[in-house]
Amino acid sequence: MINQKIRIGTRGSKMALIQAKLVRDTLKLAHPDLESEIIVIETSGDWKPEHGEKPLSETDGGKGLFAKEIELAILDEQVDIGVHSVKDMPSFLPEGLTMMHYLKRDGAEDALVSEKYSSFDDLPQGATIGSTSVRRKSFLLHIRPDLNVINIRGNVTTRIDKMQNGRVDALILSASGLERIQQKDSITQIFSVEEMLPACGQGTIGIEYREMETEMRELLSSIHDVDTGLVTSAERGALRALNGSCRTPIGACATLDGSDLSLTVSVLRHDGTKIWTERETQSIHNDQAADKLGFEIGLKLKDMIDPDILI
Repeated sequence: MINQKIRIGTRGSKMALIQAKLVRDTLKLAHPDLESEIIVIETSGDWKPEHGEKPLSETDGGKGLFAKEIELAILDEQVDIGVHSVKDMPSFLPEGLTMMHYLKRDGAEDALVSEKYSSFDDLPQGATIGSTSVRRKSFLLHIRPDLNVINIRGNVTTRIDKMQNGRVDALILSASGLERIQQKDSITQIFSVEEMLPACGQGTIGIEYREMETEMRELLSSIHDVDTGLVTSAERGALRALNGSCRTPIGACATLDGSDLSLTVSVLRHDGTKIWTERETQSIHNDQAADKLGFEIGLKLKDMIDPDILI
């Protein structure tokens, strides 16, 4: 495999292409003789003006629509790997595919973007915030029940354009995503993870491939960040236990201190009126143990929360 061309499947957005190029360039550094080709694949989740502002949470397939066509291309051997934002990936992958290799994680935090107001506290009573994430909406309403949170879709630059045209007073977006597309200057305020727990895998770039291809596994192991793998395995373990989808307000964030992995997971009511949180720290040495910790925390939460939340 190392002496062949590797075909990289990705969405065509600016963010997705930057992430695919990061994977390509990282592979090139590790294997200078390796050729690569980036293949753009339009997915069902890609926003178009005619789609309006209908969120993925109201669409059959949910956030998995960002990956569906790429995954089919991998299974059909049209591409060798797919590059994804891990936060956009569902709890379970299609049979025959795996995602266990990650580039080093960037910041997981959410960011406020606003031209009108200099901080979250400056937002006036009833301010309109744009976000299609049910997690962000629930956290916002938990902190500030007075806010008017509306759906606003499109890539980052499209959303910022909508804000500048007066559609909303502010946006909530991924801080690391803004930095990747050179929009760091747009950030008004970064929320701490204590203020707004990020999405599972936020800030992480994952690589999906055919599970049985051992040569591909060895190739990708050369660029895999071990610490990112541990925290991502823990977060996705919790998501799997909760069978989390884009319809469920779930936040998860794991951190490492030496071998000690700390994981915090929260589930909220959609209106933000109640939040359930579990935290635990264990000494973790491999992805399987991290996944097990996350899964156990997810099961604890599953027994605590309102049953109608997990839809």
